[in-house]
Formats: sequence, structure tokens, C-alpha cells
Amino acid sequence: MDRILSRDEGKKLFLLGNEGIARGALEAGIGLAATYPGTPSSEIGNVLSRIAKDAGIYFEFSVNEKVAVEVAAAASACGVRSLTFMKHVGLNVAADPFMTIAYTGVRGGFVLVSADDPSCHSSQNEQDNRYYGQISGAPIIEPSTPQECKDMTRIGFDLSEKFELPFILRTTTRVSHMRAPVSIGPLRGPKAEGRFEKDPERFVVLPAHARKRHAVLLEQLAKLQEFSEKSELNRFEGSRDSKLGVLTAGAAYNYTAEVIHASGLGHRLLKLGLPHPFPAKLVREFIEPLDTLIVSEELEPIMETQALALAKDANPKLKVIGKGSGHFPRLYEYSPDTMASALDKALGTKLAKPVATPKEMKLPNRPPVLCPGCPHRSTYYAARKALNKRDSVYSTDIGCYTLGIQPPMLAADFLLCMGSSVDAACGFSKATDQLILAFIGDSTFFHSGIHGMINAVYNGDRFVYTILDNRTTAMTGHQPNPGMGVNGMGEPSPEADIEGIAKACGVKWLRTIDPSETKDAIEAYKEALDYQGVAVIVSRRACVLLEARDRKKAGSFRQFHVKPDDCRFCLTCIKQYGCPALVKGEKKVHIDAALCNGCGVCAQVCPYKAIEEDKE
Repeated sequence: MDRILSRDEGKKLFLLGNEGIARGALEAGIGLAATYPGTPSSEIGNVLSRIAKDAGIYFEFSVNEKVAVEVAAAASACGVRSLTFMKHVGLNVAADPFMTIAYTGVRGGFVLVSADDPSCHSSQNEQDNRYYGQISGAPIIEPSTPQECKDMTRIGFDLSEKFELPFILRTTTRVSHMRAPVSIGPLRGPKAEGRFEKDPERFVVLPAHARKRHAVLLEQLAKLQEFSEKSELNRFEGSRDSKLGVLTAGAAYNYTAEVIHASGLGHRLLKLGLPHPFPAKLVREFIEPLDTLIVSEELEPIMETQALALAKDANPKLKVIGKGSGHFPRLYEYSPDTMASALDKALGTKLAKPVATPKEMKLPNRPPVLCPGCPHRSTYYAARKALNKRDSVYSTDIGCYTLGIQPPMLAADFLLCMGSSVDAACGFSKATDQLILAFIGDSTFFHSGIHGMINAVYNGDRFVYTILDNRTTAMTGHQPNPGMGVNGMGEPSPEADIEGIAKACGVKWLRTIDPSETKDAIEAYKEALDYQGVAVIVSRRACVLLEARDRKKAGSFRQFHVKPDDCRFCLTCIKQYGCPALVKGEKKVHIDAALCNGCGVCAQVCPYKAIEEDKE
């Protein structure tokens, strides 16, 4: 039995924050969970997918976050406790239904996990999704540790049902990926089936109904605010007599507590685990006797702004140290050094430790690159060879293939969000006479690439649309997608036909290629670039990590080497193809056997046939 399903109440498990969320949802008795995978939330889905059958729950990888939220909302309306989770930008995709779910309210507990990403570790922005609580009305709970991830998830479901509101559980990368001992509680038996009792005035949001439901939302929020004033999710630490106060939440609490407890300053700290609705009475009572208030929160000054508004009447002379005072940044995630430096600057302490790195030491820059043998590199190589230096625009998308931005491919000129490659290509097609090439992965195609294809055909655009089908959702951990023939429960499912979808959208020029067959791939791109319309190329080859794994299991793993007598050191393989396994020596190129995944494309790229497969 999987350890996440342990029934040993009180036992401690060493869990990631994301694993704590999965365990907390099981302890809450969820019956359904739905997601689209996105770092830093991906491990929640990996866990639930693995144990769903044994846990007696339904789990799915939905085609996108909007679908996931609507699936979970419908189950919740039937009285089934439902969990949905996504990275922060995923809530942008799901915002349309989520705003209205706050109006309709819920029946079974409904928790949406928003995993924010300060410092953009794996994201295109670092938006602060606490604002979604303010604009939707949905309450927010914010854990700081894996234990709190587990406990607050369970509590969130209870509160969601009690107040009939959807709850946002807001984490950040460090909280999601932090690992610590977690004391587990009893597993509540799942309720996987319910019944939908019709109530059109609540669940059919005609304008007349929505106006009434907005009033209900505000009433429920008022009740929840009263609850938050006394909630154990908000807690005090430190001396009650101190004139120095600290207001903090989430990941920032960990860094703040570490530094402030060791400072010897003497302080009183208020940690908000339920920051929205903002417990105004509690915070007012906290700041009234203070001389100085430190507000430590990552990204936007949301609590700081609310505290300043209270201080105007409650304590006009209060000195507030935060983002507005210039002591804390609005950029990036915090660290103990961030906190120590801010205190030193504001209070004249000497808490920050000098960095002892010698000035002459320069660490190498090691950006992420496409894996050795990655089929995406071969696709980009074929496209570039077919273009033959003609003026072009590469409109790319979210996935491993975005790393095509690195030299020598340089195959990324424009990127906004999931699905933007094809949508933007439509705009480029109308605005410039340059050749346009759009690239999108198979999972991203199902997520948000189909409507752009319809738009392109409908409006008579001209560009080459490449769907990079590597048979998995690779970037977030090899989760299944609709094109793979298996679902989130690990069961066989109908395989979505990408070529059939393209034809149904009206595409007339369509080719399917194996990018490792470079000559054929180059010819396909030459034809596509000459086509006066939307030319679709499906570049299909499995992710090299999966392919190499399967080859090793089957005992058929391939490796290649450079014949030193034939290598003319032209560097074509490095300058035009750029596989990390190809290493430039003093006078010859050689292949790093530890990196080579045996795709064999380099042997086709070499103009002098100096690369061959090992015979042994």
C-alpha cells in the first residue's frame, strides 16, 4: 500500500508540501480531483493518479485548467468533495468559471490549489494569485510548511462546506517543494458519488440570478470574516509586551521566523494562515500598541496595504517597514538574507552575514537545454535547413521545446502563454510578410492549440504549424494526455487523433514526420513553407528519455562514436545541431557516452559521415 494511504494515525511521513496537500485531501474525504499538470503543483497529481484506485476516488488529467475547475465544480454541486490544482498561470485559464463559482457557491467542499512561482523558476511571470481571492471573493488559506499543507487542505474542505464557498489554497514553489516530517491524521472515507438537486436560481447564472447570488456571496464573506478573527489558522508568536511587531504569511514566514527568532530583538509576530477575508479586528488589535511593524510577504504588498489602512486610525504614528518603505522588494522570492538585510537597513542591526566567495571566482552559467537526443532538436534542425536563412519568425509555446531558444537553434522569437504560438502566428500572418513558423507540443495542443488552428483556417492565414508529438507531457513529469491512449487513472482510453482533428478544422496540407529521419523532415518543411495557407506538420517521436528507458529495458540501447580519422573538425554537428553529447576537443569532436541517448541524428548531420553507431 502506498505510504500516502497509511492508516497509522499519528505516524510521521517525510513529505513534500504537494504530497501533504494530497494527503490532506484524502483525510478530508475527497471523491474527485482534476488538474492540468503544471509546476510547481505537478506532484499533487502524480500522487493522486498513482493511488486513486486504491483510495476509491476519481482522478483525471483534464485537457486544461478551465475544464478541470468545471469538472470539480459539477462534482461539488452534487455534494462530492472536490479538489482542483494548478500553477498560478493556470488560474488565468480557469478564471472565467472560477469567478462565477464564487457566486453560485458550493455544496461539497471545493478547494482550488494555486501554486505561485516567485522568481519564475518555471513560469513566464510571477503574478501574485492572492489577488484572485480579492476579485472573486473566494477565501484564501496560505500554508508555510508541509504539515500546514496537509492540515490546511483538510480544514479548507471543512470550511468550504460550512460557508458554501470555494476556497483557494495558495502555495509557492518553496512551500510546494519543501520536504519535512508530517504527522498524519485519520483517513475519512471518500464520498465518490452524490446527487445533483436542481436549483436553477443558484446554478444557472442568468443576470437576474447572478445579482442575487452576489449578495449571498458578500453575506457569506462577512460571516467568514467574523470567523477569521478567532480562527486558529491565524496565530501569535513572541512577546505580547513588545513594541516591535511582525506581520507575515506563507513562505515568507519561514524566512522571517528564522531570522527574527535568532535576532534577540524581542518581538511579537502574527502569522496569517487565513489572510482573506482579512481579519481586520485581529490585525488592528495587534498593531495598536506597536511602535514598529514589519510586514514580510513575497511579491505584492497586499497585507501591507491593508495594515496601513488600519493604522491610519488605529495607530497613526506606527512605523511600517515593508515594500512601501523600500526595505523589501516586490521582485522574486525571499530568503533569510532578504529578511536580515531589510532589518539591518531599517533597524540598524547586523544580522546579514557577508558572503565569503572570492571575487575572482566566477561560477559557470548553465542554462537548461534540450536533452541529448531530444526529437525537438531534430525538428528545429529540419526547419532551419529548409528555411535556408530566409527571413522568418518562430512563434513558440510552453513546454520543453521552448528551450529551442538556445543556440544553435534560436527557434523562439515570440511567446506569451499556453496556446499563444498558433494564435500569435495568425497575427503575424496578417502583419508581416516574413515566413511564420509556429511550434506547439502535443499536450499544449490539446490544452489550447485547437481553437487557434480553427481561427487560422477560417481567416485564411498562412504559416507552418508544427505539432511536436513526443507522446507525453514531458516538461511537468511525463503525465498522460489525450493523445496517448491512457488516462489519469492509468486505464486505457480512446487516443485523440491529432491528424484527424487538423482535418476536421479544415486543414488541407498535412504531413506527419519522424524528425530523426532528417532528409524526409527537411523536404516536408520545404513543401510546407511554399504552401499558400496553413500547413500542418505533426512531428512524432517519443520523448528521448522514455525511448532510452525502453531501449535499455529491451537490451537494444544504441550508442554512437566519432571516427577520429574521418572527422575534419568542421563543427557542423555542433554549430548547426548542438546536441550536448557532442563535445568539441582540440582538433576533433567526440561523443560523451554518458550523455548520448542513441538517437543517431548526429550521424545524419555530419557531412563527412564521420559518426557511426557502435557495433558492440
